[in-house]
Amino acid sequence: MRITGTGHASMRIDTAAGSILCDPWVNPAYFASWFPFPDNSQLDWEHLGDCDYLYVSHLHRDHFDAEHLKRFVNKKATVLLPEYPTSELEDELRELGFTSFLRTVTNEVVELDGGLKVMIQALTSPTDGPIGDSSLWVEHDGVRLLNQNDARPTDLQIFADLGHVHAHLLQFSGAIWYPMVYELPQAAKTAFGKQKRERQFDRTWRYIDDLKASHVFPIAGPPCFLDDALWQFNDIFGDEGNIFPDQSVFLSEYAKVGGTNGVVLLPGSTAELSATDCAVQHPVADLDEFFANKEQHLKEYAQRQRPVIEAAKASWSHPEVDVLGQLKARVEPLLEESVYLAKGVGGPVRMDLLDVPSADGTPGPVIESIVVDFPGKQVRHYADEKVRYRFRMERRLVEHLLFIGEVDWVNSLFLSCRFSAARVGQYNEFVYAFFKCLSEERLQYAEGWYDEHERTVDAEDITLTDPATGTSWDIQRRCPHLKADLTRFGIVDDGTLTCQLHGWKFDLESGRCLTSTGHQLRAHRTQEPAPAAQPGTGS
Repeated sequence: MRITGTGHASMRIDTAAGSILCDPWVNPAYFASWFPFPDNSQLDWEHLGDCDYLYVSHLHRDHFDAEHLKRFVNKKATVLLPEYPTSELEDELRELGFTSFLRTVTNEVVELDGGLKVMIQALTSPTDGPIGDSSLWVEHDGVRLLNQNDARPTDLQIFADLGHVHAHLLQFSGAIWYPMVYELPQAAKTAFGKQKRERQFDRTWRYIDDLKASHVFPIAGPPCFLDDALWQFNDIFGDEGNIFPDQSVFLSEYAKVGGTNGVVLLPGSTAELSATDCAVQHPVADLDEFFANKEQHLKEYAQRQRPVIEAAKASWSHPEVDVLGQLKARVEPLLEESVYLAKGVGGPVRMDLLDVPSADGTPGPVIESIVVDFPGKQVRHYADEKVRYRFRMERRLVEHLLFIGEVDWVNSLFLSCRFSAARVGQYNEFVYAFFKCLSEERLQYAEGWYDEHERTVDAEDITLTDPATGTSWDIQRRCPHLKADLTRFGIVDDGTLTCQLHGWKFDLESGRCLTSTGHQLRAHRTQEPAPAAQPGTGS
């Protein structure tokens, strides 16, 4: 089995029974903010796109590159389709010209021609990607690969049960806007960023330890930021709070926890994988030297992409769009139908729309302030009331989203990092879930999922001991957030439970979620620590 690195989460898997191209991404994503690192635009995509099978894990734009798929990928390729609750992924691919689809069933192995076997595990909560994320398992001639990309399964045992995995490809770097965009003192941003970075690595180590594959490939990150306004997000400044570490940092951190089987794939690298070996060839003579010169690579890359970025910016303004009027028409019917998401947000959300920035990058003045009033079920101008969340972004970004009819503002605006945010209290997942579901189909699915999730009572308990105090706790086995198995991901420390799958925290004494609103944890003490022996008592 040969694995060819094609950048970010993308790869081509070649076997004697056929080839699979996974998640090809080349063009900038999220308002021209994210680019693949390293640059993969110079690869022979005519050859790489001439594949037998296509696998697109989900609709995030750093995995689903419509322009590239349309131009370079063989339309006769059979699409390996995850079992998602909506037809959006298939619909999008059909619009691009793909006609052959193999609709897989989650966690069921399918044998293709020539003995090539595949299995796709689809994750379907509203917070998994844009209504779905997935992992691909491949086997041919006794060699097995798991392309986990940036999916976060609660358990990898189903893959391990199919036989020892020889290559495990998984995300290790950031793919979010927190904490960079929040209006916080720099010291606080750095502290929160450091925590986020550490949680990312902790989750990665846990997955690696669960699967125990022969070789581990860090993929699905980091993106790089080539626009001057976002340049500071690149991990080239020695900032311990940067959440976008690169593959060389992964190898360094992995070594600290005893990892010796890490394999880096640059665009154009090939790994010849067998049951006993993994022979890698890179397009550069010295991998360490390449990463040592990362800043120069990014500067040259940015120069090449500057016309692309400027052309994208020129396309965003649509002054003819009545932002308030179109938001009312789009959002108010969804608010009327929303029960769980509206209740979860629980208050008004304010959007300050700014003029374009000045030549030196200074943000423009506020043109208009609009409130999405979740309890009141309306969209209106801001009336100087208290709000739970406030976003600030250029008005032209919202104009563009309305102009193109975008139903997923997370998979466009928020991941772009071209905004700032402030909030009162804890993170509220329902705010972002709602802005991911600006269509009837998505909203109905999300409402139904939260309804079922709320009514599902997890009766099984586990016992975890707090090493800081010696106290034992009976805790529900599944995390209230997204049902992660706390026997695998739960860590107790000084009265707080942390679920390492997403980093959510719970106060064990009260069961209260410390990360977001809602999500009460069932927990109670089962054993107090033994009292320390007192001098002179004969103990």
